[in-house]
Amino acid sequence: MRSRFTVIESEFSLVQLVESLLFVAGEPLTLPDLARALEVPAEAVEQALQELATHLQTRGIRLQRHGDGLQLVTAPEATPAIARLLGLQASGRLSNAALEVLAIIAYRQPLTRAQVDAIRGVDSSGTLRALLARDLISEAGRLETVGRPILYATTPAFLQQFGLLSLADLPPLDLPQVEAAQ
Repeated sequence: MRSRFTVIESEFSLVQLVESLLFVAGEPLTLPDLARALEVPAEAVEQALQELATHLQTRGIRLQRHGDGLQLVTAPEATPAIARLLGLQASGRLSNAALEVLAIIAYRQPLTRAQVDAIRGVDSSGTLRALLARDLISEAGRLETVGRPILYATTPAFLQQFGLLSLADLPPLDLPQVEAAQ
């Protein structure tokens, strides 16, 4: 018994089909979404995604992974030209406080405002609102504790803004080693 993909495969490769689905999707797709649409095993789709990502490294678009979501995005190097074409003005630089909060969330996500405040030692509510407004972070659920505080995580826009394809592309943290008390 042949799947639909077998018939289509003679005309189009799985990599091309995956690229087409990601191109037309209005939002990030998951690996199961793609496997279901193509009627092939998830392992085959993952292999096609890896091949597509490699192929796109030299192109004007990239394959971006954020959590379980996959989508095609423009290459960060194209940002100035795209902004000129669309008549977009630079949205301004992020303040040091915003960069600090964004880094904390990026490396430790998801976490609450109180957890961010504890790390920074100051109130971060205004900075969090600014990052939410710029779509660099979003609400990622609620912590299962008293008061059910909001958990924050980075967004795909964060990855695109900083030219990252996934959170795994964040540079490693060089934290000093803390010696144990004797």
